[in-house]
Amino acid sequence: MNIEHKLDQLKSRYHELNTALSDPAVYSNQDKFKALSKEHSDLKEIIIAYDEWLDVKTGIAEAKELIEAEEAGELLDMAKDELKELLHKSEELEQSIKMMLIPKDEEDARNAIVEIRAGTGGDEAAIFAGDLFNMYRRFAEGEGWKVEVMDLSESAKGGFKEISFMIRGTDIFAKMKWESGVHRVQRVPETESQGRVHTSAATVAVLPEAEEVDIHINPADLEFEAFRATGAGGQHVNTTDSAVRIKHKPSGIVVGCQEERSQHKNREKAMVMLRTKLYEVELEAKKAERDSNRKDQVSTGDRSAKIRTYNFPQGRMTDHRINYTIYNLDDFMKGDISDVIEKLQMDSNLRKLREIAEV
Repeated sequence: MNIEHKLDQLKSRYHELNTALSDPAVYSNQDKFKALSKEHSDLKEIIIAYDEWLDVKTGIAEAKELIEAEEAGELLDMAKDELKELLHKSEELEQSIKMMLIPKDEEDARNAIVEIRAGTGGDEAAIFAGDLFNMYRRFAEGEGWKVEVMDLSESAKGGFKEISFMIRGTDIFAKMKWESGVHRVQRVPETESQGRVHTSAATVAVLPEAEEVDIHINPADLEFEAFRATGAGGQHVNTTDSAVRIKHKPSGIVVGCQEERSQHKNREKAMVMLRTKLYEVELEAKKAERDSNRKDQVSTGDRSAKIRTYNFPQGRMTDHRINYTIYNLDDFMKGDISDVIEKLQMDSNLRKLREIAEV
């Protein structure tokens, strides 16, 4: 299907929506009216751009006709200049329209819960998990986002066995979703006396935050447990049972939170995590069905996929999904990760555009 045929279909749908929204019967059904209004709003920008593109293409045809008709003179020069400008504008509009055609991930605008777990590598893996947390914290600060630790388990030698945190702000999941997967590190641990390079790993999972309206949880399906929050090595850091653990019996999912002094606040945070994990289960089922025939190979959620290697001796980071390597690892670990995220998004968009062209 070429792009103009696709746009003609959308324009036809846009006119159908115009007619439907002026129908009193539709307006009286507010749920239907809101749904159609949203669809109409989503299409409006692309239809305006398409109409402008058609006008420009008409202008190109007229300029070419004039050039063919004129042999010389000022009018011919003007027509050539106009054609050059119109061709440039047509190319810009076409690229802009193609980007608008890319299906948007409905979860992109949501906040995100990020979970980092130390993998293979013992103490060094936990230290690396801590490094990743600091990298994301600095990235979030640069973006003007708020980071809120939900739960953690510290390692005696530093870093975390695991840590969960919420990132709040604008379009969080759109950027952070590219971080899901296995992050591998190659470096000489501080405890290594002979200077040998060790390979360790940490797993990152990025989940879109679920609202209460997204997931209904039956209170009878929950099992609560209160306990004392502990720090690294197991020492108590709280004298009251403020930490909370919640088990969702039907799914077997267990979540916990111990970062607040109040058991009530910890329970609220744990419920947010539980809703988000249950929501992810639903999303994964829907995506598996929807994406069964898709060709987009860029991972945005497979936690078992090795997505990056951080090589400290060579100051190098390689993202294996797009075969992209940088040599400013120090800056990257300080939160300067926007460039890689943008390249992953661009690669995904190009794949999606090819899929649209093949439909």
